[in-house]
Amino acid sequence: MADPWVEVVIEIPRGSFLKRGSTGEVDFVSPFPCPFNYGSVPGYLGGEGDLLDAVVLGPRLAAGTRVRVPARGAVGLSERFMYDDKLICSAAPLRPVQRRAVLAFFHFYAFCKGLLNLYRRRRGVSRCEGWGDAAAAIARARPLKAPWEGPSVPF
Repeated sequence: MADPWVEVVIEIPRGSFLKRGSTGEVDFVSPFPCPFNYGSVPGYLGGEGDLLDAVVLGPRLAAGTRVRVPARGAVGLSERFMYDDKLICSAAPLRPVQRRAVLAFFHFYAFCKGLLNLYRRRRGVSRCEGWGDAAAAIARARPLKAPWEGPSVPF
């Protein structure tokens, strides 16, 4: 089966220290630069009530860039009693080393988000649930039918 194609809007360029949400507001400042372009898929809501997250591998893309790219897989993240998929997109098929790097990043990201949630006094465990299928992740997302005004859950 062919990988699904999605349009991704870049919110966090590769190498950025600022973690911004879909609305453009700064969520936090990271002590480490983001190793991937991070954004969202307009038109779909993920499990947290925010736009469906997507990572785009490859060279740095400017914030606001729209790119149409195949979703090669997905990584599941559980946080604050919610499950959320992160689509992993790349123009070329992923090599095993790239897949391991993405998973290592999200394990570390989940750990850091857990510490941030503890600091913010938000309950629930944060953890990376592992690799999954992109088409299944898109099927779990809810199509956005009305103008989106931001996430329903505070981050």
